[in-house]
Amino acid sequence: MAVPILGRMPRRGTPRPVELVEIRILDGPNRFFTRPAVKLEFRAEQAGVAAEVAADAGEAVRRLHVALDLPPPRLTVRESVDRLRAAVAYPWRRRTISQSIGIAAARIARGVSTHRREQAALRSVALGPLPTHARANTPIVAITGTNGKSTTTRLIAHIGTEAGMRVGMTNSDGIYVAGELVEAGDWTGFGGAARILSEPQLDLAVLETARGGILLRGLGYAASDISVVTNVSADHLGLQGIDTLDELAEVKATVVRVARRGGWAVLNADDPRVWAMRRETRARWYPFSLDPAAEGLRLALERGDRGAVLDDGWLVLLDAGHRTRLVPAADLPVTLAGLSRYNIANALAAAAAADALGIGLELIRSALQTFAQDTAANPGRLNLFEREGVIVAVDFAHNVAGLQGLLEVGRALAGARRLRLGLGTAGDRTDEVLYELGRLAGRAADDVLIAEKRHYLRGRDLDEMNAVFRRGIAAGGFEGEVTAAPDEVEAVRALVERCAPGDVAAVMAHADRPQVFAWLADNGFAPVDAASVLSARAADAAG
Repeated sequence: MAVPILGRMPRRGTPRPVELVEIRILDGPNRFFTRPAVKLEFRAEQAGVAAEVAADAGEAVRRLHVALDLPPPRLTVRESVDRLRAAVAYPWRRRTISQSIGIAAARIARGVSTHRREQAALRSVALGPLPTHARANTPIVAITGTNGKSTTTRLIAHIGTEAGMRVGMTNSDGIYVAGELVEAGDWTGFGGAARILSEPQLDLAVLETARGGILLRGLGYAASDISVVTNVSADHLGLQGIDTLDELAEVKATVVRVARRGGWAVLNADDPRVWAMRRETRARWYPFSLDPAAEGLRLALERGDRGAVLDDGWLVLLDAGHRTRLVPAADLPVTLAGLSRYNIANALAAAAAADALGIGLELIRSALQTFAQDTAANPGRLNLFEREGVIVAVDFAHNVAGLQGLLEVGRALAGARRLRLGLGTAGDRTDEVLYELGRLAGRAADDVLIAEKRHYLRGRDLDEMNAVFRRGIAAGGFEGEVTAAPDEVEAVRALVERCAPGDVAAVMAHADRPQVFAWLADNGFAPVDAASVLSARAADAAG
């Protein structure tokens, strides 16, 4: 929640019972401003005290700027929901002096120093460098959201490549230039964007942009031509001062706020928090929806903007009264024969972004049909394998929305057979999220095994984490024994041993994904597409 700047001198004398949690330099557009900023975060034991100190720090920042003959900055204060933490932020023009002013203001606000003393010390501080961004000589498509970022990013890059463009892409697996991996790892932050935007002779930059990168350093670009937001759902809450979905949406909306005037904001009209971001952008609106009657589509078209929708099983683009049917959703490999509704939404978002780039409709249509849902094109995102009628589905599914999607597809593939789930995620999730993951598993799966991620506990106690999972599984109605495997490979092996022909083993894989793929290959599992699975199921039923 926002807190007004008080407009008075901070108190002096006795130190105040508040802790300075961090001073962070944000090098690019961020949650607070569309330009680089300094953030001071405070924590107290008593509700409201941190916000009061943050407001006092903001006033100290303003007065120190004036005393040093620097332009006073804009200020904003945010208080946490529990009112025990608060942050004040302000844009910076020169790194060294702006950071030093922040440190001085924090000391003044906490009552451990005086304005006069800090002002005198600051007069000897050098101004420091100006903020820098890699110059964007190519169009930028920026993609964010909680689920579907990587798939949508890869889809857009694939469409651009099929259209003859030389594409640079960042995602959670690495940095790619013209289809070649040049740097492995999670490059969804400032550094990945800077690396791509410094690459010569690119026709298009497609940048997956994650929550963590925005919070830790800001965006690695000053503006985008097209900004895409897939959804906002519960994930990584309780980290870096973000405790609620509304706060998470505020962070992700950074990508929308920097969309250029005349550019496009491609927004999920079925997600109220995402659709509300239209109010924060200068760009034109390009909503996408699985519902032909979605209000967002109507509002965009009334403005003379565009829309993308699933209508009667087809991906349809809408523009000024024109309806262009692109392709049946079930014909796209990424949708798993139409079973994966959230990948239908991702395909709509990618088609909208490609259309906004000016790529021809025939090229978009053919590229969507040639994007394979396999370990090369989209690793760890609903990859299917088969051996003697046993199906294994490997998916990242690291949060509630992701697991819902995996269970939806797994249940449809299993039909009357059994769906067996390897449940697991990283430790930096709240008890509420872990419990809900367990509850979903217990409600939808016929067999549940915990796939531990011991290298991703992130401060969690393993036994405590498994206990929360088990409580959720029981609440979902599952009454069988829930054992735990020490890693994802052992989870796959254990589930496969339990499977009869026709069963589906679905595994939430992240930590050991390459090893899982290797184990499947070594044990006779071959990649398979959903259409083939469904066709075989239909043939068996007819026979």
